[in-house]
Amino acid sequence: MYTTFYRDNAIKAGIPENAEGEICWESPANIALIKYWGKETGQIPMNASLSFSLKKSVVRACMRYKANIKGEGGLLSFKVNGEENEAFARRIKDYLISLYPYFPCLGKLDLEIETHSTFPHSAGIASSAAAFSALALCLCSMEEALYNKETINEDFFRKASYMARLGSGSACRSVYDGFALWGETRHYQTGSKLFAAKLFEQDTDPVFNTLKDAILVADSSAKKVSSSGGHALMNQHLYRQSRIEQVELNLKKLLDALKEGDEKTFVEIVENEALTLHGLMMTSNPGYLLMKPGTLEMIEKIREFREETGINVGFTLDAGPNIHLIYFEKDAKNVRPFITTELVPHCEYGQWMDDQMGPGPKKINKL
Repeated sequence: MYTTFYRDNAIKAGIPENAEGEICWESPANIALIKYWGKETGQIPMNASLSFSLKKSVVRACMRYKANIKGEGGLLSFKVNGEENEAFARRIKDYLISLYPYFPCLGKLDLEIETHSTFPHSAGIASSAAAFSALALCLCSMEEALYNKETINEDFFRKASYMARLGSGSACRSVYDGFALWGETRHYQTGSKLFAAKLFEQDTDPVFNTLKDAILVADSSAKKVSSSGGHALMNQHLYRQSRIEQVELNLKKLLDALKEGDEKTFVEIVENEALTLHGLMMTSNPGYLLMKPGTLEMIEKIREFREETGINVGFTLDAGPNIHLIYFEKDAKNVRPFITTELVPHCEYGQWMDDQMGPGPKKINKL
């Protein structure tokens, strides 16, 4: 059922012989609070996840297209930050081919794609999520341009989320601003494994719209185990079922905290999810460790600071060693000095980025 969801509705009509144009979108990275770890065939998540989109950490993508009258179109070039990237280009080519059933026009177009990221690849931010969401938005807009329709509405973003998921699971959450939920759960009726959904405004207290994210780079070296490899190890994980049950408990607590403005519970659940993610890695078979000495030093500093000040500040981590310090705008005047004096010294070469919750993706004119 998953692979036919949009395939049956794909436009089968031909395209104008003179079809030509350029579509550009900017899409944000997102940081997961409830972690997605483990997946089924077709980029279907083992468990639900919840994230929020960032403001400054974005990928901008431009897709130039031109009709190929021989019907032998394909990807002509792919650049990242102005340079050819063969490895990522192969991944993008495979991705585009997989979308032919949903976008039949792709086989009749020559494409040139260029992306630009506002953050370094090694920063501990999921660049693929921002990139694939931007590409999916470009594809959906290109299809509308080809067939002279403009419907950037809820259905448009839902389709973009579905298509982004096929490239990178967490990318489906990046097509929305604010908090996005992906996966089925009994605690939120709009949850789906096929695409993400934005949380309703009435389900989040305004204080959570002021979330800040200080991204602290403990180590920028390549990970010994990729995220894809880590997901695969969940298939036979001893704690697989327990993790699924834990997510339901944590998700319910976090959704309640968001609605009630409960900052303390929010921080507790976010940290528990981060440590659980790394605990699952360590207890995989084979087990592995991605946290570094700097990671642990910063975790200890954060917990000491919270205990001493009573400020609701906490951390999360993706599948890597770098810390995301999550705090609220109202506490920034106290937290910022703590970051620069106590945490930055534990960062590799003092690298860190100051980010916050953002407005979501937007259509742009150029890179």
